Amino acid sequence: MARRRESARGSMPLSELLESKESRAMASFGVRDLDTMMRFAPRRYTTPAPLRSLHEVQEGEEVSAIVSVVDVKERRMRSRQGSILEVVVSDGIESLTLTFFLAKQHLVQWHRNQLPVGKHIVVRGTVGLNKQTHEPQITHPLYEDYEDTPEGRMRAQRPLPVYPLKKTIAQRTMRSATEKGVEFGDRLSRPVPAEVVARRGLLPLAEAVRKVHVPWTLAETRAGLAHLVFEEAFVLQAIFAQRRAQDARTPAPALRADGPLQPAFDERLPFELTAGQREVGGQIIDRIRQDHPTSVLLQGDVGSGKTVIALRAMLRAVDSGHQAALLAPTEVLAEQHYRTLTALLGDLARAGQLDGHPDATRVRLLTGSQRTAARRETLLDVTSGQAGIVVGTHALLTESVEFASLALVVIDEQHRFGVDHRRRLRTKGPAGTSPHVVVMTATPIPRTAALATVGDLDVLTLHESPGMRAGVEAFVVHESNPKWEQRMWQRAGEEIAAGRQVFVVCARIDEAGDDAPAPPPMDPESGATPLPVARGVTETAELLASRRELAGARIGILHGRLSTEEKQHVMDRVVDGEIDVLVATTVIEVGVDVPNASVMIVLDAERFGVSQLHQLRGRVGRGRHAGIAFLDTRAVEGSETSQHLQRVASAADGFALAELDLRRRGAGDLVGEEQSGLQRTLKHLDVIRDAEVIEQAREDAFAVVEADPALSSHPDLAGSIEDRLRDADPDVERS
Repeated sequence: MARRRESARGSMPLSELLESKESRAMASFGVRDLDTMMRFAPRRYTTPAPLRSLHEVQEGEEVSAIVSVVDVKERRMRSRQGSILEVVVSDGIESLTLTFFLAKQHLVQWHRNQLPVGKHIVVRGTVGLNKQTHEPQITHPLYEDYEDTPEGRMRAQRPLPVYPLKKTIAQRTMRSATEKGVEFGDRLSRPVPAEVVARRGLLPLAEAVRKVHVPWTLAETRAGLAHLVFEEAFVLQAIFAQRRAQDARTPAPALRADGPLQPAFDERLPFELTAGQREVGGQIIDRIRQDHPTSVLLQGDVGSGKTVIALRAMLRAVDSGHQAALLAPTEVLAEQHYRTLTALLGDLARAGQLDGHPDATRVRLLTGSQRTAARRETLLDVTSGQAGIVVGTHALLTESVEFASLALVVIDEQHRFGVDHRRRLRTKGPAGTSPHVVVMTATPIPRTAALATVGDLDVLTLHESPGMRAGVEAFVVHESNPKWEQRMWQRAGEEIAAGRQVFVVCARIDEAGDDAPAPPPMDPESGATPLPVARGVTETAELLASRRELAGARIGILHGRLSTEEKQHVMDRVVDGEIDVLVATTVIEVGVDVPNASVMIVLDAERFGVSQLHQLRGRVGRGRHAGIAFLDTRAVEGSETSQHLQRVASAADGFALAELDLRRRGAGDLVGEEQSGLQRTLKHLDVIRDAEVIEQAREDAFAVVEADPALSSHPDLAGSIEDRLRDADPDVERS
């Protein structure tokens, strides 16, 4: 397989093509072969200033000029080690000095070799004044050879690619490497078939990469990048097409029984299902009745009733003589789901007990930190089939967990699991079959983003909420305004006095630790100051104990360093009303259901992503009391960060926030940093800008895979898929 790909795709090692310095520079970015280097696009391009006469230049102006070297002088620096190299150049009328401050003698000699007297060059840079002579100069300019031909003049005006750099790498090294690679464009792999390239009006790949790395105009760069954008979308959609084709060929248990558990459950529901719940639930039932595996993304805002829909589907699996599993990303959430399901089912979950319903099943919890005896008992029920529904964490993915007849898997909070994690569960089905999979998320994904990130799933959306919750209002509080800050804590105290509870979320456990999430990237040219150190749980809990607004409040803490038993003990106390203020990390981000909690205070809110803030806001206002969320920030009022938080606070629902998140951060971070999957490796594709490209690539890729499922006639595409899957998650076994 490897030999076939190497000969078909021509993946030339860069060590055979580049100088060692260039090869090391590329390797620092993980680029080690020709194919990868030619797809390593510049971050941007610099457009040279129009060619000018030196007679016209003014201080502070950016200039491009065709000049000749007339003199070269070197002198030692007075205050530090090294030399000043002064190169006088002239355009035949006026002269200008190019000044280089060089710490190493070999750098002086390198520039001397490049700039002998009489050499014609194109020079680019910003004009300044020499402090001693008050004459114009350009410090550390860009320059290159010039040929007095039409092509030479055009070359002098071409856009220059700007590649990402690391501290020991020069831009000219990156440009030199890619320019050499362009000469071997005919050796590149071509995952997009030639007929598709022609039909979509794309440039051939060799020409496209030349225009990306060595363009004559900015229009050329756009035409070249268009091929790379389409190629990335095409490979991604081909992966999804193969997975759907595999599902169509794979048998699955057909879940067609209509009772007795699901009807019994429906009869005892204390509320009426919404029209949306009935419609989406019916669509899922229709899918799991089929004899090939279902792959569905069930998305809906916080409180839209996804869990009830999923539970009805799981009961149909049990009614049909099989098992269902619910996979949660954390033990806290798994425990929460276990309590929720058993509470909703009541005696329907107590098979084998005196107070159990005659048609009851067993619901079991399986987590990695369970005590040995409980784990052994649970595994026995799972293996024997006594447990119809199993709730667990990643522990369910391990080889030691053997189901008697797993027919349906529900994965909560899709953004915490990779595309490939759920493929592992495909191997857990009975007798060579694959279970149906329903993944749920309360962070809705816009349609084009869904095609680019979870394109192997059918997306079903709940747009309405059952209306059983009072809802939440959100406000941004700037710490620079002491009155707002004081009023926030007063409001928290008032809610506690009324018998309700408060969550306070911090970005880290200890202020002295290194566990805080990285702040959003700042533009170094914006003049923004670095964010102050994020508050920690332990220090915040101590400070709150001394605030007079919270006098007498019972304060608890919850974070990831606590043991499972300690976490559960804290949450039990919160649920029982024994804790008034819970200070926690984002361990409570998802799944925590405390109807009595009415206030959420997020400290250092600027350090959290949109989806995190939305999830945290959804932890309050879940009962009959209205909730209020405060996004507390030390960002400057009126700054871009402040405005962003205001937009988050005012967004009506998760769908509006999803669009906001997508526009702010792009698809690469759309579904969270913990995602293990294909979307984390997007390089060229923008799911807003390239919506039409994604649609076209999907149509073409699905047609190619339908005609050739094994891609035996498309070895370059097969190789690109393999590379993409490896890059997405090198530790997950492929299916």
